[in-house]
Amino acid sequence: MTQQPPWPSPRGNCRLIALMILALLAVLSMVTEVAALPFLFTRFRPQINWTQPRMERWVIEEQPRSIEPHLDLVNHPNRTHSAATSGDGSDAEFLQRLVSIRHNQTSKSRMLWYDVGSGDGLVYPPFVDKALKLLNLKQVAFEIENSVMSKVTCTACRAGSGMLQHQIQSGKTDAELIRMISDYCTNLNIQSARVCQGVAQLFGSELIYVIKRVNLSPDELCSFIIGDGCGDVYNPYHEWEVIFPPVPKPPRLADLPIPLEAAPFFKVLHISDTHYDPHYAEGSNADCNEPLCCRLSSGRPATPNAAAGKWGDYRKCDTPKRTVDHMLEHIAETHKDIDYILWTGDLPPHDVWNQTKEENLAIIKETVKQMVEKFPGIPIFPALGNHESAPVNSFPPPYVNQVDISISWLYDELDVQWRRWLPQSVTHTVRRGAFYSVLVRPGFRIISLNMNYCNNKNWWLLLNSTDPATELQWFIYELQSAEFSNEKVHVIGHIPPGHSDCLKVWSRNFYKIISRYESTITAQFYGHTHYDEFEMFYDPHDLNHPNSIAYIGPSVSPYYDLNPGYRVYYVDGDHDSTTRLVIDHESWIMNLKEANLYGYPIWYKLYTARAAYNMKALRPSDWNNLLNELTNNQELFELYYKYYWKNSPARPTCDAECKKRLICDCKSGRSHDRKHFCADVESKIDEESSKSWKSWFYRGLTNSAEDRTEIPASGEQTTTEFWAPIDLVVVNIGG
Repeated sequence: MTQQPPWPSPRGNCRLIALMILALLAVLSMVTEVAALPFLFTRFRPQINWTQPRMERWVIEEQPRSIEPHLDLVNHPNRTHSAATSGDGSDAEFLQRLVSIRHNQTSKSRMLWYDVGSGDGLVYPPFVDKALKLLNLKQVAFEIENSVMSKVTCTACRAGSGMLQHQIQSGKTDAELIRMISDYCTNLNIQSARVCQGVAQLFGSELIYVIKRVNLSPDELCSFIIGDGCGDVYNPYHEWEVIFPPVPKPPRLADLPIPLEAAPFFKVLHISDTHYDPHYAEGSNADCNEPLCCRLSSGRPATPNAAAGKWGDYRKCDTPKRTVDHMLEHIAETHKDIDYILWTGDLPPHDVWNQTKEENLAIIKETVKQMVEKFPGIPIFPALGNHESAPVNSFPPPYVNQVDISISWLYDELDVQWRRWLPQSVTHTVRRGAFYSVLVRPGFRIISLNMNYCNNKNWWLLLNSTDPATELQWFIYELQSAEFSNEKVHVIGHIPPGHSDCLKVWSRNFYKIISRYESTITAQFYGHTHYDEFEMFYDPHDLNHPNSIAYIGPSVSPYYDLNPGYRVYYVDGDHDSTTRLVIDHESWIMNLKEANLYGYPIWYKLYTARAAYNMKALRPSDWNNLLNELTNNQELFELYYKYYWKNSPARPTCDAECKKRLICDCKSGRSHDRKHFCADVESKIDEESSKSWKSWFYRGLTNSAEDRTEIPASGEQTTTEFWAPIDLVVVNIGG
């Protein structure tokens, strides 16, 4: 039996959907007629009559842009600054000085460009029972939930997708296919009956709609969805490149300057992955057999220990309202000098089998109302999570405009809610694709991306993954305009671009954009993983040159085995030598175990990055140096591991494989390309692990011999001579 890796990895109940679809379809492939089974092991491509969706004409350079500073400076009495600025202090005067001191004297006009150079119970026969054991659905479940894919999951995916295509071609109706999925899910005890029925109804129609309209083989489908865990299958339907303007890249610096000490700064709050559960019930069953527990519908707890805590639970439970309220009150009272807030998505809970559009919109409206009430007058810059849609991960591109499946129900409401903080100029891009660009201060811009267009659980991308909603091309236009105007940019989003949930082709193009505009983009901010971590970006042609850093904020939700948390950043502010880099950051948490034990939560600062890791600054080069230290210094890595888990008492131990995975996650800003980035790190850890094993083995043998051996008489072989050959053997084993 395949051993399950012990390391932790990003959680997210949205993976339940992929798990159930793959597992169920794999089972379908075994219980249908044996005559159809040879089809599963061929590269047969179904003959589907399908026409490419008609792309609407959307001219990027004709869209309105945010060109007036959106944030008004506030003089906080608790801050002391040196005389870093001069003049009358007005935005216009500050902008004029920025223009006068910039090094690259470029035209102030916007440059437009075009691509001109390119053109009721079931009884299974013995055969099926044996096949189920071979597919090892438990292993598939583990791998999908933990984003660690292997050949086991890949085999299940290929079998299932191939058979689904076969069933569609055989003429089965959508209702028959959905009923079949639900029945097998229930009878195989993959989930409870209501979860199986809900998943089949919510996701079955969408999946069948897409599969009917694509002309991809099972190998191509699974490589697209799973990534490098299922082979790097060339897929001409999903190979594309963004277009860069004919503007030379500014000369890169050997290293970025360190921000000035005691200069003006911005204090920035980062909240992510709230997953507020309006149905959380204290004392309910926290140890249920469904993807989300701690609700009245979860039943009664079997033991007192299985009861849901007052302030949340380490098991598969989301955040109760009282915890969200308490956190926001604590932040408003403790951090009264916040300048603006980054809010990187995932507001609804993990009951993904039982969600409706109306319920998700209600949660969005309620959480927006909470933020407005707790932080009046403070600008908030939101980004869209993958859980905001119903069903989860479903984000059709703009060309899917049928009323019953269009995403306009969500984007139109987001525009209404987000306009409480954002300027009117963002309306068109928010309603088109839930992305926007805002000039925060003179020379400083925030760009919010909809990372669901890189989400490989977004089945709609199988129809056409080529720059959905033209988001990346718009992103390039905004960055080029910012470069012309000598603006620095912070990028925010939900799914980190290097995460395995991000499509390889999308992530590869994004990586190129970051490299081209490394002198403009000074920081990135994401959520999604629920852990406290970061991602590195390097020059694609020189891995010795780190060029960007992505900060991945901790989740508010404890889902699962985690303490609730949030981040505070200190960003280089308005002064003549500003870098707009993050100067430092703090992670704050609440100890959930103690809160439930004593009946009251206490939020405290877990660590400050520069002090904890002894970093002189937080430039990309400094984070790269930290990665090298984490690889070589086990004590430092254990400290990082503690903070990664937000000091959770439920965190597992971390062995060499776990260490390789976590450090490689930090090093890989480009998804599904770990071999390219991680070979050196993995070899170092393997070498260190080998040394540790040899040392342990040698000490054990030596201590055992000393316990058994008396002082030798004259002329007898000494202990040292006796053990010399064994030492040689140990060295040979290690080599």
